[in-house]
Amino acid sequence: MEQALAISATGLSKNFGPVQAVCGLNLKVPRSRIYGFLGPNGSGKSTTIRMLCGLLTPDAGEITVLGHRIPQDAEAVRLKVGYMTQNFSLYQDLSGLENLRFIAEVYNLDRRRRTQRMAEVTERFQLDGFLSQRTGTLSGGQRQRLALAAATLHEPELLFLDEPTSAVDPENRRAFWESLFDLVDQGTTILVSTHYMDEAERCHALAILDLGRLAADGSPEQLSAGLDARVVVIRSPQPRRASKALRAEPWVLSVAQVGSELRVLLERDHPEPETAIHAVVRAAGLELSTCRTDRASLEDVFVAATRKQEGP
Repeated sequence: MEQALAISATGLSKNFGPVQAVCGLNLKVPRSRIYGFLGPNGSGKSTTIRMLCGLLTPDAGEITVLGHRIPQDAEAVRLKVGYMTQNFSLYQDLSGLENLRFIAEVYNLDRRRRTQRMAEVTERFQLDGFLSQRTGTLSGGQRQRLALAAATLHEPELLFLDEPTSAVDPENRRAFWESLFDLVDQGTTILVSTHYMDEAERCHALAILDLGRLAADGSPEQLSAGLDARVVVIRSPQPRRASKALRAEPWVLSVAQVGSELRVLLERDHPEPETAIHAVVRAAGLELSTCRTDRASLEDVFVAATRKQEGP
């Protein structure tokens, strides 16, 4: 039985003049899951989210969100979704409490429900200590919690989060993600864009976007298992020189230094990769103390997937 979808998009495209921001994107986002967009700046993450919200009209493609056609039924969808923008968008000259009251009015919450929901989000996101402060004086972590409270005040079925943790420390990022799983446990579907690999690994499924195109999609485990490349980890007393020598080989896709080791991504069908790496390093007059194959990480998948988008 096919899982119910919160979002379905087919052939989604958007241009800004000569710039093709999104090109032929196909998406299927199941309900009650965290679905991630992983990609560099300019990959089309924010543009796609704005089209799915009904804030941007696509140049081509079909979108269904929570059973409604977009952009035709954008107004009906607006009441069922929450949107936390990449840049903090609450009024900085108002207090946190005033901002929440304003959001409650925007979504036409009656007095009883407004009082109930404001009390619930205050407790859930631990807002008690700073709700009376002007929002412009809050720390990054406090702003993030307040913004999430505002985005979920009307209990949306679907929550869009556009790089919500870009200016937040690791401890607050971790707490933020625990809040997201609490929301999913209550039936909320979440689409979150990020450029942090550790956050992408926490998603139930994700799409890797690059240059406005879908480079790969699936669960983190599926993406790692399906990587069309090999990973070899080496250790050399001269890691920078070894890296330079390996990068010159056409069958080497990338080399990244992690501490004192080099993580080498190479073509899957290259014969005897460890032997080949030994030969390259020794030909450069360098030593090699360790050379072993390793399981692909999500970062390896990202590098391999986005390389496929290079070219004309």
